[in-house]
Amino acid sequence: MSHDHAHHHHTLAPSGQGTVMLTIGNGLGAVIIHTPGKLHGHEIEVSPVDDPAHRTHAAVRARYVAGGASFAVVIDSLPAGRYTVWRDPVTPMAEIDVPDGGVAEFSWPVEAAVA
Repeated sequence: MSHDHAHHHHTLAPSGQGTVMLTIGNGLGAVIIHTPGKLHGHEIEVSPVDDPAHRTHAAVRARYVAGGASFAVVIDSLPAGRYTVWRDPVTPMAEIDVPDGGVAEFSWPVEAAVA
């Protein structure tokens, strides 16, 4: 699910319950970035804090759960460590710690969501 910068076409189809599988463990973790719905389709990038040029990105997709729809980016297969979440190509939003074999979560601030 994660992608290094290259020419990729992301599906924006919603995810059903139980359809997201993660590659984690053995030094790898994942991040889930919860976003406001108006970011649907936008790509969000993360990079190691010490290597901002090495970015991985994914598109915000609708995720349908028992309570309705939520919107999120899921990026797996990340080497464990500290990552920058990028608001746009030049502006960092936050730093998060991706655990070995685990999942970090971040909530995109509503006021930072641009249509």
